[in-house]
Amino acid sequence: MSENDKIGKYKFVAEPFHVDFTGRLTMGVLGNHLLNCAGFHASDRGFGIATLNEDNYTWVLSRLAIELDEMPYQYEDFTIWTWVENVYRLFTDRNFALLNKDGNKIGYARSVWAMINLNTRKPADLLALHGGSIVDYVCDEPCPIEKPSRIKVTATEPVAAVKAKYSDIDINGHVNSIRYIEHIMDLFPIEMYKEKRIRRFEMAYVAESYYGDELTFYKDELEDGAFDIEVKKNGSEVVCRSKVIFTEK
Repeated sequence: MSENDKIGKYKFVAEPFHVDFTGRLTMGVLGNHLLNCAGFHASDRGFGIATLNEDNYTWVLSRLAIELDEMPYQYEDFTIWTWVENVYRLFTDRNFALLNKDGNKIGYARSVWAMINLNTRKPADLLALHGGSIVDYVCDEPCPIEKPSRIKVTATEPVAAVKAKYSDIDINGHVNSIRYIEHIMDLFPIEMYKEKRIRRFEMAYVAESYYGDELTFYKDELEDGAFDIEVKKNGSEVVCRSKVIFTEK
């Protein structure tokens, strides 16, 4: 199998209801497209969620880091590439490239996934699945951005709180990973998005939250337009952390 055959390539259009007031694709929609592409790529190679569910397993996103030069504009075509960089016993690294309508790379993403047993919620041995054939799809396509960082938040007073409601809950019965991204984007005033754009965005998922849980958001402002964010449920348990880095347009 050639290196090119190991890369999944998927085409999209920036639809009007997928963009914000600037006309650019939102981070939540981009994140959703990335996760869909991961699913398409895995399914095409026999490691999709539907197949895994038959054996009581599923994929779980652990970390995501996105770095962008620009976002697709309303009605523009764009393409997402995805490929597997590494496979370990309990985790796999999956990368992405975002290409604009002209085929130029305008962003990259890195992600870390685990496969869990749906009954025990514990990680499965990836190298034991299908005789370890998942390693056949490891690809050396470059991804020139830093891996997800360690995020540590010191703030003790929340800047916002929301209760998990119907639109937050996914088919697994817990808060959708993309909804956290959307809630985090809402922590910043619209003036920020008028003047700046997001250059890098990271998510680290720690635990699950459910319908009715109160999510509280803690935010540290760092240097050079960077913010570290922590989300807790019901005042105590951390469910995820995020880093958002803004830059001038």
